[in-house]
Amino acid sequence: MRVLITLFLAFALSFKGSAQEKTKIILDADTANEVDDPFAIVRAFAEPTWEIQALNATQWQTSQWSTPRSMEDGHRLNQVLASYLGTENTKLLRGGHRRMYDWGDMALHSAAAYNIIEQAHLQEEGEKLTVIALGALTNVASAIFIDPEISNKIKLYWLGTKYDWGNKVSTRTDFNPMMDPQAIELLLSSNVEMHIIPVSEVNQMKSKFSETKRLLQGKHPLGDYLVQHWFDHDDGGREERVLWDIALIEAMLHPEWVTEVKVDNFKNKNVYLYKDINEEKFLEDCFNAIVRLLEQL
Repeated sequence: MRVLITLFLAFALSFKGSAQEKTKIILDADTANEVDDPFAIVRAFAEPTWEIQALNATQWQTSQWSTPRSMEDGHRLNQVLASYLGTENTKLLRGGHRRMYDWGDMALHSAAAYNIIEQAHLQEEGEKLTVIALGALTNVASAIFIDPEISNKIKLYWLGTKYDWGNKVSTRTDFNPMMDPQAIELLLSSNVEMHIIPVSEVNQMKSKFSETKRLLQGKHPLGDYLVQHWFDHDDGGREERVLWDIALIEAMLHPEWVTEVKVDNFKNKNVYLYKDINEEKFLEDCFNAIVRLLEQL
């Protein structure tokens, strides 16, 4: 009996330890913007080593094809995804409805920004809050603007910018930084730890609609929804498209399939850029993980 009790306690402690080892994540996305966002979000929730604490909506208001309430549309879509995923412990939070202001109190005060502040302050000494941003950096930069003390308590992963490795030149005229120029400038002038995958490294992350439909349709209503979302999008007639945001999730999960380099040509000296991604492995792993999740739901 004593042996059984000892074994039970050892198992219980082991289980508790493994549960505590999950990386706590805040996921920030312009979900209603492009087809790739819902796929990346589902891939993030499919990762068993992650605990998604919050799924924030961010705006893409300055886009030429933006909807009148882009953040709210993203928030509603986050609610739809959460209903399929059964994410009862994940907060679904509204972010800023537009880009940061140009002067004065530049922050967009929102539930998302204040939750980032709250969670950052809960980090133990030497630990950092992991934030994954798939769109404009409005919510993250607003949190830093409101409370600069959290700068050293955040580890930010983001898709955006273009980078010329030969000349060591960064440009910020691609979609995500253009949605909030003040936000990216604020963060690149801060001391926030930033891990960035430039869009110039992701141009070959192409997936075919026919293959996506074959893999996901009929597995679960969520799989059907992802396929239908591709089909119903404004440019849904495309057979092939770049699934940009998936690359960031996969780079985080599989550093062996990508190269990460610390760069020093920003005022922020804590910036790391991803390069040389393995597009084929990224896509294969992403869809395999989503299929496994659909089979478990």
